[in-house]
Amino acid sequence: MAIREILKMGDERLLRVAQPVTQFNTPALHALLQDLNDTMLAANGAGLAAPQIGVDLQVVVFGSGEVNPRYPDAPAVPYTVLINPVLTPLREDQEEGWEGCLSVPGLRGMVPRFTHLRYQGFDPQGQPIERTVEGFHARVVQHECDHLIGVLYPMRVRDFSRFGYTEVLFPGLDDADD
Repeated sequence: MAIREILKMGDERLLRVAQPVTQFNTPALHALLQDLNDTMLAANGAGLAAPQIGVDLQVVVFGSGEVNPRYPDAPAVPYTVLINPVLTPLREDQEEGWEGCLSVPGLRGMVPRFTHLRYQGFDPQGQPIERTVEGFHARVVQHECDHLIGVLYPMRVRDFSRFGYTEVLFPGLDDADD
């Protein structure tokens, strides 16, 4: 359908709590999902949340192919549409890892995330989804779902000596569009 503008940190719309989807399998929902997918792929993203394109709904898409130029060492994550998500950490342990965001271009930060979790929600037809995940997959879904509660990853950075410009932290990484 369309590649949409991705809102940048500082835009107040990114700080809102998104509303739940109440109607599934509608033309409007399918158009939104197509726009999210097209926009994420055009930006080489690992995920995108509806609030990042100015839509105040609890909808995220995420997933990566075999190699994502922004995360070249990360394992593949299956493409997923997740609506009205609920995340449940399965362990208390967290792991720090580098994150970037299409709404925070050109920067990366070390962010703690739960290592194992269950996520639940719905697919576009309103059918339940439930998965237990770990590692990069768990990190990606937590990052995207944070957008639904108005949280950007820099808000979770604990040590700002490990936050900076991608070109300085990782010379040579193809991250111009972050």
